[in-house]
Amino acid sequence: MTTWFSDKKPLLFSDLLLPEAVVTSITRTALQANPPHLLLSGPSGSGKTAAWRLIARQVLGASWESRTHVLQARDLSRTAGAMAKFEEFLRPEGTGSEDTLAGRTSLDAFDHTFSTGAARTPPPAGVESEHTPDKQAAVSRLIVLEDADYLGTIRQSYLRRMMEVSSGSARFIFTAHTPSRIIEALRSRTQHIRFPKISRPLIELRLSQIVHEEGLQPVRGIIGDIAHISSGNIRKAIFILELLAHRELLNERRNLQNLLAATSLREIQHILEEALRNRVHDWRWEKTGNKNVRTLKGAMGVLDQLMSTNNLEPEDIVEQFHLLLTEGRLHLEEHILSEILQALAVCDVALHRSLQGRIELEQFLFRVAAIGERMNAAKAS
Repeated sequence: MTTWFSDKKPLLFSDLLLPEAVVTSITRTALQANPPHLLLSGPSGSGKTAAWRLIARQVLGASWESRTHVLQARDLSRTAGAMAKFEEFLRPEGTGSEDTLAGRTSLDAFDHTFSTGAARTPPPAGVESEHTPDKQAAVSRLIVLEDADYLGTIRQSYLRRMMEVSSGSARFIFTAHTPSRIIEALRSRTQHIRFPKISRPLIELRLSQIVHEEGLQPVRGIIGDIAHISSGNIRKAIFILELLAHRELLNERRNLQNLLAATSLREIQHILEEALRNRVHDWRWEKTGNKNVRTLKGAMGVLDQLMSTNNLEPEDIVEQFHLLLTEGRLHLEEHILSEILQALAVCDVALHRSLQGRIELEQFLFRVAAIGERMNAAKAS
């Protein structure tokens, strides 16, 4: 069963929920006879993945999936053997081979990971790119690295050399949340297209179209509520709408409030409050069956349980901390809030250099505990 986000994905460049100038830039780039390498940057849910898929369809034609290779850099980051997996992706025949993914000029080197099915979608620009038999297309394959800002400088330098030497008939497309983490040597070799956060009216319009297509009758105002809480993330908005629709909860606005309460930042807030009370580690004996088991509570205990239960990455936790701190739920004094945000920024930078995300989060919580001690000392005096 596919989700609405997949079923109702854009088919044309004009379907992208982006400013006209950005859509025009994407369309012109895709229609070039010799398109450049691309860097697509923007916040989550702004349409970067949808855009590169449309670009691939336009540049490579109906069989684009058989010549498009995708690597999720975020999944690769900080995993065992990450560099070996990265090299294996770019050099399918082995690290000692001269054959590279970017250097392949035809489909002679098919492997089992390719899809041979032709796309049934229309050309995103409305017309197919002109590739006549006597004029071979300049691009034979696309190499897409999603969340490329998680690659790190070593892997990015590896890519730079490959782009220089063996990418005559291949093009790289990078997506990133934070383009400043892409080394200058890569950024200078790409055309950079920035995606802004999607506006609330555009999200409301898209949700209303889906509601009409599905024959739903939501209560008045709930579409606007969903668009508001999605904060410019169209993926999140469509997911929430689909979830409420499947559970037949679009008939009352309070159902959305109940959903948010069930998936709120309460655990994240509890972690921060425990740290401010200097309870980063709080070991307790609990009876499990016939045994007494020493169990980690406090901020780290809640954090471990939250990450395990919801399968969250350390970066996801940092995003949740930032959201909590900037929403003003904690009612902290301005200078305390500023100190915690600075500590969170240090943690965020450290996460991209470390293989041990949990340790960096633990260090952040100890910094928060130190801030809490100073705060309590100031109140006592």
